[in-house]
Amino acid sequence: MTVKLTALSAVGSLVWGTLLAAMRVSPVPLLRGFGTVYVNVVRNIPLTVIILFSSLGLADIFGATMGTGDFKVQGFRLAVLGLVAYTAAFVCEAVRSGINTVPMGQAEAARAIGLSFSQTLTLVVLPQAFRAVIGPLANVLIALTKNTTVAAAIGVAEAAYLMKTMIENEAQTLLIGAIFAFGFVVLTLPTGLLLGRLGKRLAVKR
Repeated sequence: MTVKLTALSAVGSLVWGTLLAAMRVSPVPLLRGFGTVYVNVVRNIPLTVIILFSSLGLADIFGATMGTGDFKVQGFRLAVLGLVAYTAAFVCEAVRSGINTVPMGQAEAARAIGLSFSQTLTLVVLPQAFRAVIGPLANVLIALTKNTTVAAAIGVAEAAYLMKTMIENEAQTLLIGAIFAFGFVVLTLPTGLLLGRLGKRLAVKR
């Protein structure tokens, strides 16, 4: 469940975060304003509040069913939604920092040969930006993996929820906690090492 939450939330966060980064560098003031407000507001709200709002607010108050009546499936989808909404703000800032590493002259040259803003961004700027921010995005992915434990707050049976149900007495706390902690190290350490090495290989030489 932790791996599923991480994988789906990572894909959603990358897509939404990239769109937010595009908004933040857009020549349209309304889009820039929306991107700026979203990032500054969402990344300063605790993730637990966002996850609880996804469940209590969207599901209970507004009646969002996420396409299913099954409580467990709905809780999982709402948890993914909350994680995407939160993590995308950090992905946005990482991608935007990569965009800022691309020399302005390249964008100006692209516009000079008739490319639109969206074409310049997708064909010229973003490919270089992503190569520059593999390391920072790896850090965001590691943080996302650990943040999936917050989904236990709305009953999603990921690692933290399972650990809580397994601990029957105080004598088991240390052992079970150590096992689950080791599990997260197994998930996150190889990811950081692999993406860190990949980032060095693909980095754009300036």
